Amino acid sequence: MKHLLLLSIFLLCATLSAGAQQRVVMGDEQTSDYFPLLEGKRVAIFSNHTGMVGDKHLLDVLLENGFNVTAIFSPEHGFRGKAGAGEHVASTVDEKTGVPILSLYDGKVGKPSATSMNKFDLLVVDIQDVGLRYYTYYASMCRLMDACAEHGKQMLILDRPNPNGHYVDGPILDMKYKSAVGWLPIPTVHGMTLGELALMVNGEGWLPKGRKCDVTVIPCRNYTHRTLYRLPVPPSPNLPNMKAVYLYPSLCYFEATPVSLGRGTELPFQVYGHPSMKGCDFSFTPRSVPAAKNPPLRDKLCHGVNLSNRSDEEILRKGIDLSYLIDAYQRLNMGDKFFTPFFEKLMGVDYVRKMIEEGKSADEIKATWQDDVERFKAQRKPYLLYSE
Repeated sequence: MKHLLLLSIFLLCATLSAGAQQRVVMGDEQTSDYFPLLEGKRVAIFSNHTGMVGDKHLLDVLLENGFNVTAIFSPEHGFRGKAGAGEHVASTVDEKTGVPILSLYDGKVGKPSATSMNKFDLLVVDIQDVGLRYYTYYASMCRLMDACAEHGKQMLILDRPNPNGHYVDGPILDMKYKSAVGWLPIPTVHGMTLGELALMVNGEGWLPKGRKCDVTVIPCRNYTHRTLYRLPVPPSPNLPNMKAVYLYPSLCYFEATPVSLGRGTELPFQVYGHPSMKGCDFSFTPRSVPAAKNPPLRDKLCHGVNLSNRSDEEILRKGIDLSYLIDAYQRLNMGDKFFTPFFEKLMGVDYVRKMIEEGKSADEIKATWQDDVERFKAQRKPYLLYSE
């Protein structure tokens, strides 16, 4: 009886503690902090379908409050989040408001043109990132930082939590592999918000020619790097739920192999397979869908592994888990034909492919980048806005 009483008291305390946890308040909700910064300025926004302030989009909130929004920049997948991965997002207009949507790439070296940059005074960034070096939203922000610095424009970042912000994992990018899927010398999972990352870009001198962007960050409230923040809106079409967001750091490497990771199915980034994989008790067939119009292995029956039933706790505990990649490599037995050159761009270093081909385990490979993880944690510390 005593034990039952103690258990009841413990459960009550746990319930009260959970209830006492305050809701994370996004940067864009703190209008009294940033509305004054927009007064009298021509405002552009860098956002997409994730830029919601409650049940309204930031664009609508700004227009309803009389601000002069002159332009929109949208990343991969487009302003309403409907384009497929890598699909070109052209200059157009937002159908609802008529505000021009400008291309991120209509100028030199993948930046907006001078014509586009001259349309505004201040750029507001409000977009949900997922904290991966190969997720392209942060790279778009960095290019915009460079363009703003070059043209004397201000940037205001309305910060959002990082759903993978509770850990750091993976090797630091060797900059000889710099690309659209690897823009900065950071680990695969960097554990920072976009606001923190922008401060680090300035502080570490990572913009070209020593330029610095005039950046102001409105931080989230009630958020730390121990907060497991669940996204209210899928950040992109092929990351439809938190399971996919948590598995993304481990499964994205299949993009550089013949293996499907579920694009064109109901479980993108939650399965992997190939028509020639043997000994599997799960099968799927990628189809053409709006989020993946021509997915790898389209209309072919693939045999593989379903990870969608793995618990979040197990996935989070392992962090980057190369055992899935190693499993497919061994089952297909294709040797050096398994990897494309894109693999090094995703992985950021050249030694991981070699170690897999040598038969090393996922844990052995993971141990090789632990020094990178610790070095980066120390390097990023001055720029953190939230406690670890």
